[in-house]
Amino acid sequence: AALLEAGLPMLGLNTRRGDVAKGENGLAALPGREDEARETIDEALSYASAVSAGAVHVMAGNGSGAAAQASFVSNLIYATRKAQQIGITILIEPLNRHDAPDYFLRTTDQAIDVIREVGSSNLKLMFDCYHVARTEGDITTRMTRLLADIGHIQFASVPDRGPPDEGELCYAHVFKHVLKLGWQLPLGAEYKPRPHSDQSTPWITHFRALSSP
Repeated sequence: AALLEAGLPMLGLNTRRGDVAKGENGLAALPGREDEARETIDEALSYASAVSAGAVHVMAGNGSGAAAQASFVSNLIYATRKAQQIGITILIEPLNRHDAPDYFLRTTDQAIDVIREVGSSNLKLMFDCYHVARTEGDITTRMTRLLADIGHIQFASVPDRGPPDEGELCYAHVFKHVLKLGWQLPLGAEYKPRPHSDQSTPWITHFRALSSP
């Protein structure tokens, strides 16, 4: 109902994180909890289908090592096969070590290795400029190199995750580069707003002018 009222599409949603009170941040890379992970995948795909969302981000969770890798890959194979039947893309997103120090998926290179191992055309990288900048840097070069594997792009200022008109990363340059790459899909503004919403949105007009072809 909210989407219809706003006249906006739903781009995507996350799988449940698990028991947040216990610090869980996803289930897909947790060995021995495959049944729970797949329940969250089924649930997310059901919601996505109902609201015509194009993508589901399968959250890996905290962990490391070969067993976590095997669990993640197995659950992603399950997710991509089910999602392919209803035309939905599965996304995976590396999270930076400062905000999520124990998260399994930490770098874009690691994510690409997982994508190659799963081997499904509907598994893509969620390229969050904020997370990539805090962990790896070299945003536009990485974006160019990984373009064929990117399914969604998000942004926020670095390092405070505020609106993109502040911080150490120049989004005027980043957005112009996105245009040069021929990116046609929406960008996700995933940031912590300022106390008053009217203080958090002037960047839209500012960057629209700077980023015009």
